[in-house]
Amino acid sequence: MKKSLWIYLALLALAALTLGLVGCQNAANQDYLRLHIRANGDSDAEQAVKLAVRDAVVAYLTPMATKVRSKEEMRTLLSAHLNEVVAVADEVLEAEGYAYRATAYFSREDFPTRTYGELTLEAGVYDALIVELGSGEGANWWCVAFPPLCFVEGTATGSDTVQYRSAIADWFRR
Repeated sequence: MKKSLWIYLALLALAALTLGLVGCQNAANQDYLRLHIRANGDSDAEQAVKLAVRDAVVAYLTPMATKVRSKEEMRTLLSAHLNEVVAVADEVLEAEGYAYRATAYFSREDFPTRTYGELTLEAGVYDALIVELGSGEGANWWCVAFPPLCFVEGTATGSDTVQYRSAIADWFRR
């Protein structure tokens, strides 16, 4: 009887915690601004040029972005330099011999879960600067423009092995 009461209380606490975290996560998404670069297509060459555009855009924005202190300040900075971002992308496309051009605009987009160093952003809808190369129908690359995680080296990771343990499950195993 005592154990079933503890199970009931644990499940009730877990449900309350889960509901609270969902609300917190939706609010937390509002604190971030993502950068999303979409390739024209999925050929090896188009994916390579997408990465070259990424490198050029990040190199262009880094000196300015590292001084930004808020999401709104970053959005204002990116808005003020939107034409330059497109020009940087177009220079790379032209140098690589592509006839299509880049476009850039702000949108609210779905993003999957992604880890940057010790920060994990859960899947959800985020504000983003979208840079589309040509039709923008190929595989894409994304990062966090604010806080400026795109502009520091070695922050994105996708393959860390993590082991999770549950104190509740450990308690029941005893």
